Amino acid sequence: MLKFSTFLRALGSIRSALIWSVALFVVGIGAGWVGTGPLEDLLLKQIGGLREVSERLEQGGNVQWNFFLFIFFNNAIKSVLVIYAGLFFGILPVIFLLINGMVIGFLVHTTMNYGASFFDIVVKGLLPHGIIEIPVIIIACAFGLRFGGLVLKSLVQFRGDKRNKLGSQWGSFMRTTVTASYWIVILLLVAAIIESTLTYSLVRG
Repeated sequence: MLKFSTFLRALGSIRSALIWSVALFVVGIGAGWVGTGPLEDLLLKQIGGLREVSERLEQGGNVQWNFFLFIFFNNAIKSVLVIYAGLFFGILPVIFLLINGMVIGFLVHTTMNYGASFFDIVVKGLLPHGIIEIPVIIIACAFGLRFGGLVLKSLVQFRGDKRNKLGSQWGSFMRTTVTASYWIVILLLVAAIIESTLTYSLVRG
């Protein structure tokens, strides 16, 4: 049940949700890139909060260990929660995707406007860990979207034969969420190790 091959098959079963998840994330990046007015204020607050956390982590002993613990538990808890938060019609995964995309788009655009190079921001600061972390977050949200889709289908399909079919879909899907949660946490552990070591060294080097 917890094999990686089972996880890959689970991804195939939510292909449509994955496409929507990627699309929403890309829309978020675009919105963050051009963000102005109230949207810009919202994103500045988000980034300001992250900066405050970073400064607190820098003040403690063994800074890289502090960063690792914060990054891993923050991402792992949120990613697993967003799967099951899909229960509320998939609304929270949509918000999560848009906000994360907007923060990345806004941060990259703003930092480049202040003279930083695209290479330094993306290749050194984002790519080493982001190549794992970003797809995993998108996958977690896709499971959340699928969860919301099943909830909506359950509400609109009242006929007995269709409800019986939905019952088997629910059972199968809930089993895949356990496998997905397991591998999402494992992959985010790897991403957190990379971010708190390699990315940390590249950005501060």
